[in-house]
Amino acid sequence: MKLKISSIFLLVAVVSLSAFTTIKPVTYTVDAAKSTITWIGKKVTGSHNGTVALQSGTLAVNGKSVTGGTFVIDMTSIKDADGSAKLEGHLKADDFFGTTKFPTSTFVITKVAGSGANVTVTGNLTIKGITKPLSFPATVTVNADGTASALAGKIVVDRTKYDIKYGSKSFFDSIGDKAIDDNFELSVKLVAKK
Repeated sequence: MKLKISSIFLLVAVVSLSAFTTIKPVTYTVDAAKSTITWIGKKVTGSHNGTVALQSGTLAVNGKSVTGGTFVIDMTSIKDADGSAKLEGHLKADDFFGTTKFPTSTFVITKVAGSGANVTVTGNLTIKGITKPLSFPATVTVNADGTASALAGKIVVDRTKYDIKYGSKSFFDSIGDKAIDDNFELSVKLVAKK
């Protein structure tokens, strides 16, 4: 009789513990060819815009929610929409992104807050070997066909936090109309699949 009661308690304990077991997130691989990153930088006399390529990335998906992710950006691929080789060269130079020494930048998601498709993504952005926290709104959708998509229309990055001070009024008072805004904006469209 004691053996029977012990067996029943053991069975109940196993069933109870299994109810609290969390589902392991599924890793989705970002399709770099279908994903895009665009940038815009403003200055007193106008602005420049262009693209930079995503080298690789993954999203951690738990059910219908994205819970994490890691992305590598190929900084050597930075392009100006107007095709200015001079501007592209300057952006790759040491006083901007220093792509010879720092050919990639990374973003690692640490938290995704919100319910449904509209969320706030928080993570760590590393540029030129310097890591700083960054948060932005995004729309994330996990589809029944085994794909996931994410859109972030306006990610504001303060370049001076990453030791990119060229043309900044925050550091050079007498720069006048040659000043470049400290902030630049990114728009990201990610497509990922299991």
